[in-house]
Amino acid sequence: MSPLPELNLNLGIAKDPHSSSHAKGDGEIIVRTDSELRKYMITIIISDQEVGKIQLKIGNKEVEIPTYKLTITDNKTNETEAYQVTRDTLSFVTSKTKKSFLSFFGFKRFDKTSFLYENIPFEPNLESIEKFDLSRYRSLSDENLTYKLSGNGENVMLYAGKINEFEKPEDILQYFMIIDNHDGISFIGNILYREKLLKLTPKVELQIIKRKKIPKNFEFDEKGNVSKLIYL
Repeated sequence: MSPLPELNLNLGIAKDPHSSSHAKGDGEIIVRTDSELRKYMITIIISDQEVGKIQLKIGNKEVEIPTYKLTITDNKTNETEAYQVTRDTLSFVTSKTKKSFLSFFGFKRFDKTSFLYENIPFEPNLESIEKFDLSRYRSLSDENLTYKLSGNGENVMLYAGKINEFEKPEDILQYFMIIDNHDGISFIGNILYREKLLKLTPKVELQIIKRKKIPKNFEFDEKGNVSKLIYL
């Protein structure tokens, strides 16, 4: 449901066309005019600015994923808060073990195993920034908040909640995960606070800024740290 517009009513002075008096102030009446219809909107921006890293469980292994700056604001309070968000959707491809020369003597602990993951990121296709209306695709539970969007023929999800309990729905190819160090509660509370101030469920616009360098493959060591990145 689209947010209801808020009427911005102003007081003004107009001449009464039926008055025959020419005295100053005589024949003037107070009127209320509708100067504009104001629709409030929450804006979420996923930037191309890398700000940190997060250990994310993919399958049965925890790996290191870069995070990017996400900001949220609205055009009523103009209050802006910043969070972190992941931009890469990884799937395991293969592992390989590089044997040390001591391996021939039975010392396997010096062997090094690496794990290759394919990245299927969602990026703006043509423009440097792409906008999506999320208002109709919001789902809220006690522990998580999700928004769904479609782009490039694929279904994409923006998720806030316990990151290592997230299970990707079958109809979702790519996802963004919001990181706030409180299992998504801080971000969810921020959204609900703005919705309350803006009345009903306002329009929510997501803006995604295209990255200049997009990882195609991640290679991790046995501890889940990035050992190599291959870019598109």
